[in-house]
Amino acid sequence: MTGEKGDATRVDPGQPDPRIGRFQAGIGALLRRATDGRYLFLRRSALKDYAAGDWECVTGRVDQGEGFTGAVYREVREEVGLDARIEFILGTTHLYRGATTPENELVGVLYSCAVGDAEEHWLVQLVGRAERVRALVPGALLDYWRDAGFDID
Repeated sequence: MTGEKGDATRVDPGQPDPRIGRFQAGIGALLRRATDGRYLFLRRSALKDYAAGDWECVTGRVDQGEGFTGAVYREVREEVGLDARIEFILGTTHLYRGATTPENELVGVLYSCAVGDAEEHWLVQLVGRAERVRALVPGALLDYWRDAGFDID
């Protein structure tokens, strides 16, 4: 790239444009059991390289050529053996899985989903306590919900 302060940035021919981001995409699926309204959480393996032992909703990466909603359906099926019905988007996220480097950068979309009764599962915990759900939702969205008179209790 060439240019001086105040000049439009030009990209050298044959070189990738450094202004275009390179990052991974991911999803989160907060699963609510339709029969009783309880939420499903999974505990990450203690052997995982990121957030080992933490409780979380279903998460995963968006595969090359796959859309966000397709990733939700696939990840929920892979992780807990259930078919999800997407209800709405809870929010978005931007994070680094480890060091703050481009190869660790991830943007994601968190969805609220309804599911039927579990066919099979790993280590999971059904919770009814809204505090755990609130911990997964971005603060600005929680503020908006409170102002709009909506709550997740």
